[in-house]
Amino acid sequence: MARRGELKLAMGTSIFFVALIFALFLSAIMFIVGLSLVYAIIGTILFILIQYLIGPAIVSVSTRLRYLKPGENPWLESTVKELADKSGIPMPKLAIVPDETPNAFVFGRTANSATLAVHEGLLRKLNQEEIKGVIGHELGHIKHKDYIIMTVLSALPLLAYLIARGTWEAARWAPASSKKKEESSIKAAFFAIAIISYVVYIISLLCVMRLSRLREHYADAYSAYVTGSPRNLQSALTKITYGLSLSPKPPSGARAFYIEDPALAKQEIQPIMEKKEEYDLDKDGVLDERELEIAMEKEAKSTWVKINTWFATHPPTFKRILLLREIEREMESGRYTSDRIYVHV
Repeated sequence: MARRGELKLAMGTSIFFVALIFALFLSAIMFIVGLSLVYAIIGTILFILIQYLIGPAIVSVSTRLRYLKPGENPWLESTVKELADKSGIPMPKLAIVPDETPNAFVFGRTANSATLAVHEGLLRKLNQEEIKGVIGHELGHIKHKDYIIMTVLSALPLLAYLIARGTWEAARWAPASSKKKEESSIKAAFFAIAIISYVVYIISLLCVMRLSRLREHYADAYSAYVTGSPRNLQSALTKITYGLSLSPKPPSGARAFYIEDPALAKQEIQPIMEKKEEYDLDKDGVLDERELEIAMEKEAKSTWVKINTWFATHPPTFKRILLLREIEREMESGRYTSDRIYVHV
């Protein structure tokens, strides 16, 4: 599979840079507080291990998902089984999330223990071919082991953020000391650690977000291959983005795992709805799928949107659609083969 190695290289590079940045960060903190670096390394490893172990339970509880019983949804079971067999991966456990927004995600510690969860809204608002495209995307994440890498990697920016918040508050509320010079040095040390931590948090977060966006493109390309129909996922992404933008609920903490980020969907659709008359080409009062695609492509070209995307877990929807269109054109030309799955990423 062409360029599959590039995804592994991107993952390895991201892990290396984030780990290097974090190692320098820990060294600086230990130097400031005068402790051995060994304690910081042990603490970081324990933090990552705890997040890896309890992460699936947190996702399960926070989304209130319910695991499907055998035979409860025969079409969903058979479709996932068909695509999983074609992908050469174990059949994931299936779960339903009681949420009317159209979304889906996978999580777990290993490929053998992975769970594929779909929202009730996805099953109701998308047709079966579109749902199949979404399933193919999620199985791509299992195939690429994205959820494991992202769970471990995202722990480092989170830890830097927690250290930054903790030391900043400690510096602000540090009790007065009888020795003024001692008090000033303690506060200065806390503030220094907080500032360094915030900088490391932003830099490491940018690295993690870049990898997160890249993995979505690879999963989209994999869906096009395994289902044989890029158009179905294009249609699904448009409906999902629009549907998520209408939700009054705030985005949950698990949004990086979703096929589409609810927060990003709102940012993409809000300016479009403000210019609804401009994008309503047939003047029927409703933005259809094609009109939404054109609007998203035009709005995403603004400088502000491009900068804001740096901190996004997912690429803009129009970029994902453009990738799928390229694959679709190659399929129609008859030149598309299994060794060209990722050449357009």
